[in-house]
Amino acid sequence: MRSKSISKSAMWILMALLILGLGGFGVTNLGGGITRIGSVGETVLDVNDYARALRQEVNAATAETGKPLPFIEAEAQGLPQRVLSRLVAQAALEDEAARMGISVGDATLSRQIMDIPGFQGVSGAFDREGYRFALERAGLSESEFEQNMRAETASTLVQGAVIAGISAPSAYTDTLLNYIAEERDVTYATLGRGDLSTGLPVPSDADLEAYYQANLPAFTTPETKRITYAWLTPEMIIDDVEVPEDALRDAYAERESEFNQPERRLVERLIYPNAEAANAARTQLDKDEASFDDLVAARGLTLQDVDMGDVDASDLGAASEAVFSATAGDVVGPVDSNLGPALFRVNAVLQAQVTSFEEAEPELRDALAAGRAARVIDGSIEATNDLLAGGATIENLGDESQMQVGTIDWHPGMSEDIAGYTEFRDAAGNLQTGDFPEVMTLGDGGIFAMRLDEVIPPTVQPLEDVRQPVAAAWARDTLMETLRAEAGETVTALEGGASFEDAGLTASTGKGLTRQGFQAGTPPGFIPAVFGMEVGDVILLDGDARLIVLRLDAVTVPKDDTGELERIRRTLRDSAANDIAQDLYLALAEDIRARAGITLDQQAIAAVHANFQ
Repeated sequence: MRSKSISKSAMWILMALLILGLGGFGVTNLGGGITRIGSVGETVLDVNDYARALRQEVNAATAETGKPLPFIEAEAQGLPQRVLSRLVAQAALEDEAARMGISVGDATLSRQIMDIPGFQGVSGAFDREGYRFALERAGLSESEFEQNMRAETASTLVQGAVIAGISAPSAYTDTLLNYIAEERDVTYATLGRGDLSTGLPVPSDADLEAYYQANLPAFTTPETKRITYAWLTPEMIIDDVEVPEDALRDAYAERESEFNQPERRLVERLIYPNAEAANAARTQLDKDEASFDDLVAARGLTLQDVDMGDVDASDLGAASEAVFSATAGDVVGPVDSNLGPALFRVNAVLQAQVTSFEEAEPELRDALAAGRAARVIDGSIEATNDLLAGGATIENLGDESQMQVGTIDWHPGMSEDIAGYTEFRDAAGNLQTGDFPEVMTLGDGGIFAMRLDEVIPPTVQPLEDVRQPVAAAWARDTLMETLRAEAGETVTALEGGASFEDAGLTASTGKGLTRQGFQAGTPPGFIPAVFGMEVGDVILLDGDARLIVLRLDAVTVPKDDTGELERIRRTLRDSAANDIAQDLYLALAEDIRARAGITLDQQAIAAVHANFQ
């Protein structure tokens, strides 16, 4: 069964490529006699297959981000390499299938092709002309497509034979489940400056000097790169971008359901199997024998199970009149619903929202102008790179283009201005003396280029310049040292069986804590510390100018009688099995590649890439 499933998935991958071709993303055949980019054994890596797959990935990335993906950025993300690796792995399986003499009969191939919805007419039957036309639009002949289908299906038989029936050992999933679902109970108390038996001393100059000398790294500036950069973002030119009114009205029409919403209600619906049960529940409500929450619990449900969210009248069918006549807090019904008689609780009334074109115009203009500004900037990349290649400096870009020039003393951890962009921080971290400036893109559609002017080494700041931070750090560390010293006897008493109250502490408790949990009012290391303890352990945990006295009281292992745990177990088991299958698949592909041998034509690959520039 797994083999059949894999074959179906492979077929849909081919169809995804085909649909993209039909959507206007076809690939131009490469001339000059280039037909392949390489081979795995006797199986050819077709140049157009590579170009088509690469185009699919670029288009997918564009659709995900909502803005064009320049190929230089796609290369920086490793997208071409991922596509090539995938095609090589597929070719390795096809080569192995051919070597083993595995093939697919004509009848099976014909049935698979005729079952593809994209090749069926309005009647649901296979459409020969539609099939031929679709392949032409995708740049494929019938024989090429059918050969690809045959090889793809045969290769999935090889793949399926290796990974079919894979399952994860129970001991593995049980270990993971115990790790995830284990619960712990703790008791803890917080100590602060007010709990000291004596006040903190006032530091002398000698104290501060000694602390400063002992902690010089804390008062040393990091290595800094002085960088001159030029940048341009859509926000900088958005006011200069003109948006025609017809484009604004088209955008308004596309988003009309967002700007104009009917009156809605926040509703919960409690469904009953028959009218008698629903009427009995209504009677309990009317006699104040049960609340709506009680009725939900009596049905074995939670409020989340009955929550319908915000609905309009069309969502409620026959119940709409009763529900929309009620006010917030009312319970109406029983009334018929599409799932049976039900009670409805109205939690809030949401008034109709009507936003005219004139009211929406500023928001629409900003959105469209930002997109157009991003396209203008993207269109300027080649010209800007040409300026740099022609000898222009970063400063010249400010004179000869719309880019703005600035200087920054950059070090890791900065997030102001241009350093707020991940792309700039990554590039600044890798920037070296002598690197040639080139245009790089920002996450919002902007661009930048940079030059390293100077590397400023780490510098120890004089004590007189950092006296206040030194004094604050001394006071903080002295407070924690004193709290720890005074809490020593308390820890000993708690370890000996004394209660927190006996030790004069105001105790708080945490029940059922998990590794993914959170305990309000505790420092970030609280949960990891809890799960590093044994029952009965008492530890001291540093917080922000406070000390946590923490004791682990109990450890509860997961029980097998809950549906939620079984769901988690099933998810872990399936995930582990998929991981094992993927590892086996990669091992198989690597073994085949090693035995069959791989040849790649870098010039042919470069020719494909040139079509994306």
